[in-house]
Amino acid sequence: MDPSSTAYVICLVLMITICISANAQQNVFNVLSYGATGNGISDDSLAFMKAWKDTCGAGAGIPTMIIPNGKIFLVNPTTFTGPCKSSIINVKLSGTIVAPNGPDQWKAADLSTWLAFQDVNGLTIDGLGTMDGSGKGWWDRSCKLQPGLQGCIRLAPTVLKFDRCNNIHMSNIKFQNSPQTHVLVLGCQDVDFGFLTVQAPGTSPNTDGVHIQASRNVSIHNSQIGDGDDCISIGDFTSDINITNSNCGPGHGVSIGSLGKDGGEAQVKNINVRGVNFRGTTNGVRIKTWQTGRGVVENVSFSNINFTEVENPIIIDQFYCDHPNSCSKTTTGVHINGVLYSQLYGTSRTQVAINLNCSDNFPCTGITLENIQLASATRGGQLVSSCNNAIGVSRGIVEPKSCLPNII
Repeated sequence: MDPSSTAYVICLVLMITICISANAQQNVFNVLSYGATGNGISDDSLAFMKAWKDTCGAGAGIPTMIIPNGKIFLVNPTTFTGPCKSSIINVKLSGTIVAPNGPDQWKAADLSTWLAFQDVNGLTIDGLGTMDGSGKGWWDRSCKLQPGLQGCIRLAPTVLKFDRCNNIHMSNIKFQNSPQTHVLVLGCQDVDFGFLTVQAPGTSPNTDGVHIQASRNVSIHNSQIGDGDDCISIGDFTSDINITNSNCGPGHGVSIGSLGKDGGEAQVKNINVRGVNFRGTTNGVRIKTWQTGRGVVENVSFSNINFTEVENPIIIDQFYCDHPNSCSKTTTGVHINGVLYSQLYGTSRTQVAINLNCSDNFPCTGITLENIQLASATRGGQLVSSCNNAIGVSRGIVEPKSCLPNII
C-alpha cells in the first residue's frame, strides 16, 4: 500500500473513532431501540419509560432521548421523574406523540395530566415535533359545553406538565388539541419557552395555551398560540414573568388570574407583556381577581401591543366569578398596584375598550395609561373608557378619552 493510501486509511479510522466517541459521549437513547413501533396504534408507553430511565440515569456527556421524525407514537399517561444523574438532559422530539382517543381510552385514575416531567433540572426539549392531546372526545363530554349531560366531565388532562423543574428550555414544539390546558408550569423556576405553536379550536373548553403557577423567572417568546381559553394565564405566587413577541388568537387573551379564589392569597409581581399581537380574542390584556381574594398584584407592564377586533382590549376585573349563582357578595380584595399600559394600538369590538373595574375595599393604585390609540372595529362606532375605584394617571394621547386624569 502506498503512503497516500495508508494515510487515507488512518484518517478514516480516526474519523470513525471520533464519531463513535462523540456518540458515546452524547449518550443517545432512541425510543425505537427500546421497542417503540411508532405506528400510532400500538402502545409505546413502556418503550418511552425505558428510554427515559436510561437517559435520566446516564452521567457522561449530554444524555439525549430521541423521539424520531416520521413516526406517530401512542403514549398513555406517563410521568418522567427525576432528579437525573446529569445536570443537562435533552429530549429531541422530532416525531408526533399522540394521546389516547378520549376518556373511554384513558388508562389512569388521574385525569389531570397526560405527560409530565417531575423534579427534572436542566432539561431541554426541542426538535420540531408535535404533541397531540386528542381532545375532541373530552370536549364532547365537557360539563362546560354540555352542563346537562349525565356523567359530563369537569376535569380533563393537560398535555404537558412541568412539576418542580428548574432550568427548563423548550423550543420549536407544536401542541395541539389538548383536552384541557396545553402546557402547565407548576412550582418551577428559570424556564424559557420559545418558538412554540399551540393550536386548538376557539370553542374548545378550558384549553389554555400555557398556565404558570407558583413559579418564577419564566420567559415565553416568539410563539403562536390559539385556543379556547387564555393564550397565557398567570396564577398565584408567580413573579418575574416575561411574555414577548408572540401572537394570540383565537382565545381569551393574556390573563393574570383568576387570583384569590375561595379567599386565597395572591402574590404576583414583576410581570412584563411586550410585543404581543391579539387577533379576534375575547379579551386582550386582563387582570382578574375573585371578590374574596387577598394579597397583591404589583409591578405589571403591558407595552407595544396590537389588538385586531378584540373584545375588552384592556380590562381589570376585580369582581371575577365563573359561576355567578354561587359567588360570594362579600368583598375583601387583592390589591392591584403599579400597572403600566404603554403603546397599545388597534381595534375593539366592545364599546368599553378600557375597563378598570376595581375593588371597593382595595382600589387599584398606580395605574398608568400612556400613548393608547384604540378605535372601534365597527364603522362609525364610538369607544369609551370606564374607571371604578381606579387611581392613577394618563400620559400622551389616550383614545378613547381616558377615565384617569391626564398629566403632561
